[in-house]
Amino acid sequence: MAHIDPIGLIAPHAGLAQLNERSREIFRQIVESYLATGEPVGSRNIARLISVPLSPASVRNVMQDLEQLGLIYAPHTSAGRLPTELGLRFFVDALMQVGDLTEPERQSIEAQLASVGKAQSVEAALGEALSRLSGLTRAAAVVLTTKSNARMKHIEFVRLDPDRALVILVSEDGQVENRILAVPAGVPSSALVEASNFLNARIRGRTLAEARGELEIALARDHAELDQLTQKIIEAGVASWSGGHNDQRQLIVRGHGNLLEDLHALDDLERVRLLFEDLETKRGVIDLLGRAETAEGVRIFIGSENKLFSLSGSSTIVAPYSDAAGHIVGVLGVIGPTRLNYARVIPMVDYTARVMSQMLGG
Repeated sequence: MAHIDPIGLIAPHAGLAQLNERSREIFRQIVESYLATGEPVGSRNIARLISVPLSPASVRNVMQDLEQLGLIYAPHTSAGRLPTELGLRFFVDALMQVGDLTEPERQSIEAQLASVGKAQSVEAALGEALSRLSGLTRAAAVVLTTKSNARMKHIEFVRLDPDRALVILVSEDGQVENRILAVPAGVPSSALVEASNFLNARIRGRTLAEARGELEIALARDHAELDQLTQKIIEAGVASWSGGHNDQRQLIVRGHGNLLEDLHALDDLERVRLLFEDLETKRGVIDLLGRAETAEGVRIFIGSENKLFSLSGSSTIVAPYSDAAGHIVGVLGVIGPTRLNYARVIPMVDYTARVMSQMLGG
């Protein structure tokens, strides 16, 4: 039996974006009720909420057509409806009005980061940003960053064999990282010491990425005064340490406990359990967040739009942040149920990323 559109739900030859105003309002009420309560909503309640007077029977007709379009579905045999992932995407892209942060919310985010300051590591600042973001959104906050973002305190070379040296990098927050560096054959111990002294005089308090430009200028300026082998050691280090390679990425997560709040049923508990498992699979989360590094502004992934969270039905809202040179050095945001308050969370993620960029650009 062919589907009939008795109430003019969709204009002829129209797509989802051309729902008539009455249908949009009914759909909006279904979505907003879901985002607020997580519960299905029926035609009788919708009829009381919408501004246009419609009988529950007329609302049911609209809901049936919305269901055939794939925008809503009935989770049980009851008359209540919930938005599908397609419906949530349509709502976010076409109907939602993104709110703005209040001045106290802006000040809270700024103060949290300012309290860390540049005296501590970037990781410490990111941790504070995530704690604040998690607290404001009541979701899990995540950040993808690179280990090269740590501000350095000391560097030392230790010879391993004739053509390799161990480089010990100590950051201001006490983290120690060891790397293997190829060195030219015949390098004397004095060249390793000279290279250490040269670098320690220039990298303290800076990330390796920030120090790279200054090191290159200093190498060119002091070319005549440095031993040739010492120059090669330093140049090799500058090339390999400040690249921010993928295997140097790290994931920081805050606020897991927020995901356990407001659970309505065993289904919700199972969803959160699956999400916890997803977050433990750090490689997958890193790959997902990495997809947002090339984008400008906020990216939103809803449910099975990403394979990682297809089972837990979770949404991710993330935005990139940049360093002083304007290079994207990480991605931060939140992960939570698909009924996140998108209109509220999106500006929070965007503003936190911008404040973080300003702090790194100092």
